[in-house]
Amino acid sequence: MKHILTLIICCTFIVANAQQTSDKWDLKRMVDYAMKNNISVKQADVQARITALQYQGSKLAIYPSANFNTDIGMQFGRSVDPTTNQFTTTQLLFNSFNFSTGIVLYNWGKLKNNIQASEFALKAATTDVERAANDVALNVATFYLAVLSSKQQIEIAQTQIASTTEQLLNTRKRVNAGSLPELNAAELEARLATDSINYYNAVSNFEQNILNLKGLMNLDMATPFDIEIPPLDKIPLESLADLEPAVVLQQALATLPQHKVATLRFKSAEASVKVTKAGMYPTITFGGGLGTNFSSSTKKITNVTLGPPQITGQFVNVGGTNYDVMEPTMQITQGKKSFGELWSGYGTQLNNNFRQNLGFQINVPIFNNGSAKLNYQNSKLQLKQAEIAVEQSKQKLQQDIYLAHNNAVAALQRFNASEKTVETAERSYNYAKKRYEVGLLTTLDLITNQNNLLQAKLTRLNNQFEYVFRMKLLEFYKGQGLKL
Repeated sequence: MKHILTLIICCTFIVANAQQTSDKWDLKRMVDYAMKNNISVKQADVQARITALQYQGSKLAIYPSANFNTDIGMQFGRSVDPTTNQFTTTQLLFNSFNFSTGIVLYNWGKLKNNIQASEFALKAATTDVERAANDVALNVATFYLAVLSSKQQIEIAQTQIASTTEQLLNTRKRVNAGSLPELNAAELEARLATDSINYYNAVSNFEQNILNLKGLMNLDMATPFDIEIPPLDKIPLESLADLEPAVVLQQALATLPQHKVATLRFKSAEASVKVTKAGMYPTITFGGGLGTNFSSSTKKITNVTLGPPQITGQFVNVGGTNYDVMEPTMQITQGKKSFGELWSGYGTQLNNNFRQNLGFQINVPIFNNGSAKLNYQNSKLQLKQAEIAVEQSKQKLQQDIYLAHNNAVAALQRFNASEKTVETAERSYNYAKKRYEVGLLTTLDLITNQNNLLQAKLTRLNNQFEYVFRMKLLEFYKGQGLKL
């Protein structure tokens, strides 16, 4: 008896440890939490924000551009004087200012269609966040059903352990009294050990499903977590007559984001074709600019000394008389300018060098290695691909809805059949128990009947949960969300 009590104490401890939590989650709370914290939903949200920035950029592209730049520095060696455009070898300090602006006047609707394509892409990305959230909601519901099933298996295993323990205690008394052989007690002890193993397996499955559910919700694995079991008999369900696949499909196409995403991306691809087509035609732009500059030599003349004139070897004839051409001689001394002297005449130069320009530009693509034509052809193929994606999403949604309806019908039939199975198993077990008490049935036969009853109850409960889930899935496709 000692090992029997040890098993009972261990099972009780595991039950308390597995369910030790002060907070229980229902399906709605789990779905809401997962929609906000799931990694896939967050990734879709970030992508939607990136697309929003791209849309904002396409709208700003229709406005004029304006740029200003300035530079300052020193020139050495042979270079061009920025104020005279002449070559010089003198070291120069230079400074310039330039302002330019431009606007596209006409480009065959490229900017307009690009805005339209970006707008549809943004709507598709935003809707894709809803699609990702819906996918997460369905996955949460699926894992939730698995957790419910495994938790019920734990409770049934506990009931089985309690029943086997009670039978063992009663049998042990009768064995000690000599009315039953020791074999009967040994068989029940072996059965109790098997029931305990089944219980441990059920607890392990439950914990595994809980970890899967936490991962889907992006919940810390160490967080205490338990689910709330809804009263299945009180969950409102629509009738199957109101959830006909054809009717549900029409409402799903109008409400669910799965099909909307594909449709919006198709519209974006349509506008993108017009954008690439415009790239093969001329673009007319208007622009203008302002600018000025300043330059100053880094040296200055400090002294000039005049010498006697010299004969150049050339002459001029005046009245028949040749006169030698003389040139003055001088010696120039230079020195470095101070920092303040470098900027002498700064304002005057900027004013004298101030320039303005206005003009039109026509850019005609004649030959660019076929890139414009290839882009156009590629965009048409992408449009075809988007069209196929729309048809595929509709087909997938139709298939899912008809499959969900078929599964709901099958689940209802299995649930009705399992109820009859439980009734039959209960009667069989009651008869077997009475026969065992009067010694007309062996212990193994009694255990077999007990197992059949417990298995029938577990099957009925699982079938009931599956039926409710399948019906709620149809209601979800109908646009009513996931709720119990």
